[in-house]
Amino acid sequence: MPLGLLGKKLGHTRVYNASGVLIPVTVVLAGPNRVLQVKTQAGKDGYNSVQLGFDDQKEQRLTKALAGHIKKHNGAAVKRIKEFRNFSKDVKPGDIVGPTLFAPGDFIDAIGTTKGRGFEGVMKRHHFGGGPSTHGHKGWHRRGGAIGQRLFPGTVLRGFKMPGHMGQVSRTTQNLEVIQVLEADNLILIKGALPGAEGDYVVIRESKKRPKGWKAPVATAGKKKAGADKAAAKK
Repeated sequence: MPLGLLGKKLGHTRVYNASGVLIPVTVVLAGPNRVLQVKTQAGKDGYNSVQLGFDDQKEQRLTKALAGHIKKHNGAAVKRIKEFRNFSKDVKPGDIVGPTLFAPGDFIDAIGTTKGRGFEGVMKRHHFGGGPSTHGHKGWHRRGGAIGQRLFPGTVLRGFKMPGHMGQVSRTTQNLEVIQVLEADNLILIKGALPGAEGDYVVIRESKKRPKGWKAPVATAGKKKAGADKAAAKK
């Protein structure tokens, strides 16, 4: 995780690019992030990482363990702390980092907690088709059907798609493009949607599949084949 930030999902809007194309974006408050601790391979921790804190909090609302950790490193009380391994930017405790870690055109991965949907049935949770809505199917319109066996094995097998709690799980959305960076307001405008509800915390990290400097591959093979086909057709 070379670069990363803690942020808060504020909402959605749309902006125009230089060509006048309308782009839907998610607005993320991505700063200021305070560097609380820096771990190094040569130190007692044995690995390189940077610990960032985000969103100010009253000190009396912190747990004793968290307050002691922050006090040990002379940091300010924060609501969220996240450790980023192999942070590529050279920082030290007390530094402030923000949305300028990323630039328009960069790709990021967004990690967040999805919206909680409560207890849901198989049709909404697993997209089952449901039972027929004709005579003789009373009470089986939205059920999942048979789940067990008779004599053998005489139990419900593991992994069956069943009704249950839906949502409120960690999800990662990859390869989202940064459209704008508003340094003065600590905002990042990201193309598309991020997991979670408005006001939820999200982790913005450098894309694993499309890191800084990544360029889309040019599809030359298809063009060459099309050109050869045209030449053959002319002959």
